[in-house]
Amino acid sequence: MNRHIVYLFLGLVLGALRSSNGGISSRYSRSNDISADMPLNSDVFAVPPGYNAPQQVHITQGDHEGRGVIVSWVTPNEPGSSKVTYWAENTQLKKHAVGKFVTYKYYNYSSPYIHHCTIKNLKYNTKYFYELGTGNATRQFWFTTPPEVGPDVPYTFGLIGDLGQTFDSNRTLTHYESNPAKGQAVLFVGDLSYADAYPLHDNNRWDSWGRFVERSVAYQPWIWSAGNHEIDFLPEYGEGEPFKPYTHRYYVPYEASGSTSPLWYSIKRASAYIIVMSSYSAYGMYTPQYKWLMNELPKVNRTETPWLIVVMHCPLYSSYVHHYMEGETMRVMYEQYFVQYKVDVVFSGHVHAYERTDRVSNIAYNIENGLCNPKYDGSAPVYITVGDGGNQEGLLYEMVDPQPKYSAFREPSYGHATFEIKNRTTAYYAWHRNQDGYSVEADSFWFHNLYWTSTSDSSAASF
Repeated sequence: MNRHIVYLFLGLVLGALRSSNGGISSRYSRSNDISADMPLNSDVFAVPPGYNAPQQVHITQGDHEGRGVIVSWVTPNEPGSSKVTYWAENTQLKKHAVGKFVTYKYYNYSSPYIHHCTIKNLKYNTKYFYELGTGNATRQFWFTTPPEVGPDVPYTFGLIGDLGQTFDSNRTLTHYESNPAKGQAVLFVGDLSYADAYPLHDNNRWDSWGRFVERSVAYQPWIWSAGNHEIDFLPEYGEGEPFKPYTHRYYVPYEASGSTSPLWYSIKRASAYIIVMSSYSAYGMYTPQYKWLMNELPKVNRTETPWLIVVMHCPLYSSYVHHYMEGETMRVMYEQYFVQYKVDVVFSGHVHAYERTDRVSNIAYNIENGLCNPKYDGSAPVYITVGDGGNQEGLLYEMVDPQPKYSAFREPSYGHATFEIKNRTTAYYAWHRNQDGYSVEADSFWFHNLYWTSTSDSSAASF
């Protein structure tokens, strides 16, 4: 190849990226307009045909090991049936599980009938069909259970956060659905419907969002975590119970991991151990969340589930100006334990942009010694922010300058990510911006498992 062509190519590549004290700040060109809400008469919000037809169908893991599924849905006119009929692919034997329904009131809004039914003792790695509703309003869906828990079981997670119901939200979901990597379950890092952004926290927006995402969440489990837009705290109008709409609509298997709250819990899935934490619940010493986590981390068996993943909404490391250092108190509280137990990666949202750090920690600091600079730590997690689902408030462009050394890659674009576990030692991570082709990776990283790989072989370089 002509060397002038090579120089031209390198110039174009380097021109699209900006190096600084840290890693890369992408200069990819995108619109800076705030994404508009999709009209409520859009087909993505369509009500299914038939009287009292089930809608807003979604599933999540229903136990700790992956053999259970919680099926949730809404009936708008009357309670109807809470029964789920299900059967394995290539069999004629149909089984039934019966759940229950709940309702709630929020200021001037009365919810429809919200059904939750747990299907138990399913076979691993099996495709199941399931039916909801009765008569001409019966609807059918399917899901595939995960492989049996084990150290070398490959599995691919999708990662989405801060989704909302804008045109960009739709692009993100479409992009994820079309990704050739084919995520098998989604780790959702919080901020679902943004209903609280509408006057009086219009809970009708919870219903429209549930219909919007049904095309994905009815067919593969989304592992839920709560963000600040799920708090729905409105005491001046008599709504003083935090998280009321979220906890009524999105059940999780928190009791299976010994948690006392659906806002923090854990599951096993294939070769991963997922710990979900709540950034907006009490987490100081002696609180229920703290006590639960201190009991939970020592229980993780890395010879069974080598990949230890933490999901929370507010990032502990972020170099964007907006929300800067909002996670600092939680970092001071928990980072030492993430390093001690060799958490592989922490996924967060909240910041409406994308960022990936190196393996860093700041655990030497105390109020007297002044050692407050993050440094490379081969036993520390990588911190990844994927608060770029679409939201309602637009992207964040203003970054801390110069780029901190702990920041490896950052870009204010909408997108999603995938985390593809290969075996007990290796996983491949990729971030996909919405503007690119379905297989294009705007950022990628090979993870080497912290438990099974010595720190000298870690995938990040010292700085």
